[in-house]
Amino acid sequence: MTTQLGLLERLGRACAGKPLRTIGIWFVVLIAAVAGHRAISGVYQNSINLHGTQASTGFTLLKRNDPASSGYTGLVVVSGVDLLSKSKAIDQSEVNLAKLADVVAVSNPLSSKASALSRPGTTALITVHLKVLPASLGKTYANPLYRAMEPATRAGLHVNYGGGFDAVVNPPTKDISSEAIGFGVAIIVLVVSFGSLIATGLPLVTAIFSVGIGVSILGIVASVITFGTASPTLALMIGLGVGIDYAVFLSTRFRQRIMDGLDPVTAASRTVATSGHAVLVAAASVSIALFGLYASGITFFGQLGFAAFFGVLTAAAGAITLVPAGLSLAGSRIDRWHIGRPVAEAGDSNDLWHRYAYHLQRRPFLYLLGGLIVLAILIVPFFSIQLGNVGDSSYPTTFTSRRAYDEIARAFGPGANGPLVAVIDIGHYQGSASTLGHNLYHQLIRLGDVASVSPPKLTPNGAILTSTIVPKSGPDSQQTNALFSTLVNTTLPSVTHASGVKGYITGATALQIQFDQTISSHLVVTIILVLVVAFLVIMSVFRSLVLAVKAVIMNLLSIGAAYGVLVATFQWGWGRSLLGVPQDVSIEAYVPLIVFAVVFGLSMDYEVFLLSRVREVWTLTASNAEAVSEGLSSTGRVISAAALIMASVFFAFVGSSDVVIKMFAVGFGVSVLIDATVVRLLLVPSIMTLLGDNSWWMPRWLDTLLPHIDAEGEQ
Repeated sequence: MTTQLGLLERLGRACAGKPLRTIGIWFVVLIAAVAGHRAISGVYQNSINLHGTQASTGFTLLKRNDPASSGYTGLVVVSGVDLLSKSKAIDQSEVNLAKLADVVAVSNPLSSKASALSRPGTTALITVHLKVLPASLGKTYANPLYRAMEPATRAGLHVNYGGGFDAVVNPPTKDISSEAIGFGVAIIVLVVSFGSLIATGLPLVTAIFSVGIGVSILGIVASVITFGTASPTLALMIGLGVGIDYAVFLSTRFRQRIMDGLDPVTAASRTVATSGHAVLVAAASVSIALFGLYASGITFFGQLGFAAFFGVLTAAAGAITLVPAGLSLAGSRIDRWHIGRPVAEAGDSNDLWHRYAYHLQRRPFLYLLGGLIVLAILIVPFFSIQLGNVGDSSYPTTFTSRRAYDEIARAFGPGANGPLVAVIDIGHYQGSASTLGHNLYHQLIRLGDVASVSPPKLTPNGAILTSTIVPKSGPDSQQTNALFSTLVNTTLPSVTHASGVKGYITGATALQIQFDQTISSHLVVTIILVLVVAFLVIMSVFRSLVLAVKAVIMNLLSIGAAYGVLVATFQWGWGRSLLGVPQDVSIEAYVPLIVFAVVFGLSMDYEVFLLSRVREVWTLTASNAEAVSEGLSSTGRVISAAALIMASVFFAFVGSSDVVIKMFAVGFGVSVLIDATVVRLLLVPSIMTLLGDNSWWMPRWLDTLLPHIDAEGEQ
């Protein structure tokens, strides 16, 4: 490790020695990254491969044998007093839609064979069949879409767009206001915690540089790799959070060295060699957790983690190069403008953090019990979690996709927003297709949660039988999930078993249900992999089996508490109206997985920051009590401030119009607060106090097997 640490110190000295050059290089890289992003920008879309599943196989069969009625679709909902009297306007709009790019076919809702006109004749549903995923059409497709429907709107009809068109017509998620709120809170926290105005501004400026480059690079890479729609926001949230955290951690150590009498360049270079190394270990831990998402077996999730990694990567790079340049430029004047007495790491022996450490060590069991009670209460709602899909019904009524959803539900029933399609492959069937279809129809109409069933029909090539099933419940309901299971496990087998043919249930709703099921089946594997890797990293860094076990358990408890808050907020509705969510919703299926990976990685930051200082004192004194006391009192302020800033950045994103982003914001923010307060400031020091010197126990044989990774370098 000596060579690596030497390199870090030399890097810090080079950046601090010529700060204007370093800042200039970063500025040029930022301009180049932004320009490259504007010139080469990819499309973010949720492209998920469910190859081999029931729904995916059925979808492929349908697309292969009847392209005009399968593939990707968008919905146009037309409503008015008497639609039949405006048939010319609707027909002309349908003709216009058929001429749009990437349109395969358009259904006529006024056709005598169609069932897309409500009985009072006040609502019509136009289905537009597309060659490509609607999200890939981009926002620019909205204007041609609106122009195509102008005959209907000029005739006084109301037109709304749903289904796949939500990705085209819904307003884009704008997170500028969220960033501004997060930065505003960060300024207040830093000023109150440390009193230094320059030290307040530096972490914010460096975080902006870092995340700007990270998100821009992500946009360029998105032209080659398909990332999910939440990817840029995830990279932004996490990049800002860790970027500010890392800069605060380094600037606090630098200011302490300045107070201790070192010159600015030496203080900056030694800070990079020591605390900068801790930042790299923390960033590596976050990255391991993010890339652990690939263990889910679903590329979509791995790429979400990959996208977030760009924010972490540039934040860490900025911490060990741009931050020391800024610190050196400020030099000994860093605390010139201040409010109150500037404070860095160490206070006097009677300050708040020393008094807190003293009281905790006198009554460690009481603090431990209190922390566990808090976590237990927060975890309780988690046991009622329902994974599902956050669909159009969860968006504000100002969204045209939400109005389309409501129009369809009123006119055709909630299930019309998520029909299921039964597909029977009869390519090699020697019997009567009509008899098979008749049997299928009668089996389907007998089901309890079915509103309507279309008579099975053959595709033009005669290869498959299809029937559309409209549930009584909406696509996001547990009843529709249960209906899908009944159809797959009972109804279809009873129809196809004797004939030897194969049947499938597909459609957008079926694909979403199988997506949720696939996530659930891989969640445990992903969690175990990330836990094992993190366990090995903690043991290697701090040379303690006990601390590694403790870290894994504590992190699981804090994440479980965050899951509980998510359930209580979104599923139970406790305070969701304050977040702008109009109704109770299930937890988006992939949110717990992403929250686990991200928060587990972020919690390792605070674990490294705290335990690195504890181990530093332990190495010097061999006194566990003194190590815990000094480690807690010296890092308590910076961890608390950093956590409050990161949580504020996350919570600011609850203002997003995307409900899934709101879930991420609440999940990340709550987890960070719980981890930095209940876990790091209550449970960890109280457990280590109770264990005493046993906290550092490590079997000798295991110690020889593990690589040595120092949390901090030479002091």
